[in-house]
Amino acid sequence: MGKAKSKPYVFAGSASVGLAKEICKYLKVPPGGLETKHFSDGETWIKINENVRGSDVYVIQSTSTPANENLMELLLIIDALRRASAEKINAVIPYYGYARQDRKDQGRVALSAKLVANLINIAGANRVITIDLHSGQIQGFFDIPVDHLQAKPILVDYVKGLHLKDYVVISPDVGYVKRARQFAADLNAPLAIVDKRRTGHNVSEVMNIIGDIEGKHAFIFDDLIDTAGTICNAAVALIQQGAKDVYVCCTHPVFSGDAFERISKAPLKKIIVTNTVSLRPKFKELKNLVVLSVAPLMGEVIKRIHNHQSVSVLFNEKL
Repeated sequence: MGKAKSKPYVFAGSASVGLAKEICKYLKVPPGGLETKHFSDGETWIKINENVRGSDVYVIQSTSTPANENLMELLLIIDALRRASAEKINAVIPYYGYARQDRKDQGRVALSAKLVANLINIAGANRVITIDLHSGQIQGFFDIPVDHLQAKPILVDYVKGLHLKDYVVISPDVGYVKRARQFAADLNAPLAIVDKRRTGHNVSEVMNIIGDIEGKHAFIFDDLIDTAGTICNAAVALIQQGAKDVYVCCTHPVFSGDAFERISKAPLKKIIVTNTVSLRPKFKELKNLVVLSVAPLMGEVIKRIHNHQSVSVLFNEKL
């Protein structure tokens, strides 16, 4: 096992300042000096205010709303670090935007998830660390190592801590069944499936509920919540078909469009999310919203990578 020469540098992009501070606290290192400015025409200017020559550096930046601006900032930070002669540049992307555009499901559409991977490679990143990609195949879009972490242990531990009895895990659609089955196994709970039809981008309609949910606490698990149409429609359908109450658990609270209004009106007991995406202030008004931190997980992963230790063992250990 190798030995690290010094502590890592951790730099925070604009989209992940709060999470980066928590990670730095876990690692017991100060945040790296980074200066960001925006010109009147919208261009972003980046300067690294540290001597990073020969150093191991970690850039914390989710490519969430505004996605294009945050992605461009990430690329510029990586490029600035490369030109400052950093030895290893690790792009820590808690939420990987464009992940839903990971296949050509119709003619003449861009394979955007692959293009973003190419941009990160070309900018100069040596490694990517991310959590709960929309599909695992995105790891193959990179020509550099990818550490694909899971928020499942964090969410499962919270659900177990509620000490509820007689609950059921809900997959929000057929495509998420494999992951939902893993949650069901960890929670020793039965699985039910929401049969939905997508009628357009960010528009879905619940057709049927497959499985026994009557009188049970229903827990919908998903990797992200965007406009919240799917989960809110599913919650209504679950209550109508006899569920005792409905909880939603997800890794990435993207919360765009009419998400706030929909969630405010939906019959949801709790919305349990992580802090991979920084919430807009109004969402903090939701009394049924619970935010769990991924900072200990990401901090431990950074520490292990920096010290050339195994990352996979984390998912068999308690942090």
